[in-house]
Amino acid sequence: MARSIRVAISGAGGQIGYALVFRIAAGAMFGSDQSVTLSLLESSDQLALIDAMQMELKDCAFPLLTEVRSSADPRRAFEDAQWVVLLAGRPQTHGEPRENLLRDNAPIFVNHGRAINGVAPDARILTVANPCNTNCLIAKSHAQDVPAEHWYALMQLDRMRAKALIAEKAKVAVSEVTRVTVWGNHSETVYPDFHNSWIGDRPAPEIITDHDWVRNVFEPTVAGRSTEIIKLRGASPAASAAQAVIDSIRSFTVPTPHQRHFSAAVVSDGSYGVPRGLIFGFPLRTEDGVNWSIVPGLYLDAYAQRRLSENVAELEHEAAAVTNLLGNVR
Repeated sequence: MARSIRVAISGAGGQIGYALVFRIAAGAMFGSDQSVTLSLLESSDQLALIDAMQMELKDCAFPLLTEVRSSADPRRAFEDAQWVVLLAGRPQTHGEPRENLLRDNAPIFVNHGRAINGVAPDARILTVANPCNTNCLIAKSHAQDVPAEHWYALMQLDRMRAKALIAEKAKVAVSEVTRVTVWGNHSETVYPDFHNSWIGDRPAPEIITDHDWVRNVFEPTVAGRSTEIIKLRGASPAASAAQAVIDSIRSFTVPTPHQRHFSAAVVSDGSYGVPRGLIFGFPLRTEDGVNWSIVPGLYLDAYAQRRLSENVAELEHEAAAVTNLLGNVR
């Protein structure tokens, strides 16, 4: 069995954390032959939740789980981690402006970025707590020793929603839907790219020809699903978010199949006209499960380019708002 992978999770006592840790311990993230160590970070007043979680993890007798540790100190929790999943943050409530989340969550990500920089500079980091693209930018800006290519924000939840909707419309299995890209910001501005998606061995627009459905059902449903779920259950998506975390990290750690790609928000290198430095959703590939690259050459018509520009504008607005709070975050 390969050397154990240490995964640190902030906000582990929350609903996403609860949905996530048992699946990691069971092998869903790294496979059935890879042992894992969990390091769970939670605020001091919530550590009882982690104590209960540790009891349940022990009771499950997971053969792949070699150790579980917990702390209220980010430096202790993140120490020597190979992956850090940043769940900690105040969740969004129905109808709440994103600016409120930025204001309240920015200090958390300053603290977490500094801690990662000090004790786990080689870690790869997936930011989940919203607004995740800008929270990722904040943490990165306070972790100068961590390579830029190690920072990611979660777009897989949007991508899963897009795949499910396309499969339902085409009356095919979800596995038949490939090459789906979600561009930009994990927000209601996100652009799910139907026109570059495939169903089986054919481009999706050859099978689904209902243009009105794409613009007026598909795109708004992907963009607004979290808001709808928050309204119905009074809390952010948890089980689907946990699945998206697992799928996203697997996508980065397993070679991408031929003629396929996945989506995550990464530090822009200027591809597709996106300003350098923004944490932006792109189509990605990895050949070795370690290094990744942005897939070049996808065709974007005038409408798609306008949608990408909307996402750039929103992310630059969020970065400017954070700069006013914290100083330069680029």
